[in-house]
Amino acid sequence: MRQRDIFNQFQQFLKGAEGEFHVLEHQVPIEIQMEYFTNSNRLRNFILALNPKFSANDLDYEQFVSELQNPETSQGDKKRILSVLAVSKQIKAYRILEKYLQSPDNALKDWAYMALMESRIALESEFSDEKQVYISTGLGGKGKKLRFYILLLSADGNPFLDYQQKVIEREFAYTLSNEDGEIEQLIMKGNHMEMFVLLPIPSNIKKLVENIMNECNQYGNFLSNAVTVTNVKRLTANEIAQIIEKHENKSSRTGF
Repeated sequence: MRQRDIFNQFQQFLKGAEGEFHVLEHQVPIEIQMEYFTNSNRLRNFILALNPKFSANDLDYEQFVSELQNPETSQGDKKRILSVLAVSKQIKAYRILEKYLQSPDNALKDWAYMALMESRIALESEFSDEKQVYISTGLGGKGKKLRFYILLLSADGNPFLDYQQKVIEREFAYTLSNEDGEIEQLIMKGNHMEMFVLLPIPSNIKKLVENIMNECNQYGNFLSNAVTVTNVKRLTANEIAQIIEKHENKSSRTGF
C-alpha cells in the first residue's frame, strides 16, 4: 500500500509540475541518490553559511583535479570534491566533472554522474528564466521519457503459450506507441514476463498497463491481475519467485 501511495504521489507531482523536465538517464540505485542529495544539500547550506557570495572562483581547481586523479585520495574526499564542484554553478567546474566521468574511479561512477547532472541543472537554471525540474528514479530514463519495469504473471501458473506471448507483445507495442512510448526490452521466462518500457512525462503507466491487460485477456483471461509496475529497480529472481509463490497460494485458496 505504501509503495502504491508513493507511486500515486509521484504521478500527481508530474501532472502538476511546471518547467523544463530533465530525466536522470543512468540507472543509479536509489540508496546512492539519497546519500548524494543528503550530502549535497548539507554541503550547499554549509558553504552558503560561510560565504553567501560563494563562487567557484574561490576554488583551487588545480588542486581538485590533482586530488581526483590521485589514487591515494580517499573515496570520501573525492566524494566531497565532486559535490563541491557540482554546487559551484561554474562552467569550469562542470567541465572538470565531465572529464572525470570519462574515466572515473569505478566505485564513484554513480556519484560522479549525479554530480554532473546537478551541475548541469544548476547552470541551466542560471542561464534560463524557466524553472528546471530534475527527475531521478532508480531505473532512470531516456531523453524526456521515464523507464519502467513491468512484471506480468500467467493466470494459471503455466508457461505462456506462443499465441499469448504474441498477444502481449502486440498489445503493449500498439498502446505504448500511441502514447509516444516504446518497449525497450522484453524477457519471457515461462510463466512470467519482464518488460522495460519508456514513456513520456507525465504518463499514467498504471492506467495504461491495466487497459492493455484487459485487452490481452479478451483472448482467454491468461494474464494474472498480480502485476508489478515500478520505476525504482528491476526485481531480483528471489523477489519474483516470492511474488509467484504468493500468487499461487492465493489462487489455490480462492479456487482461482
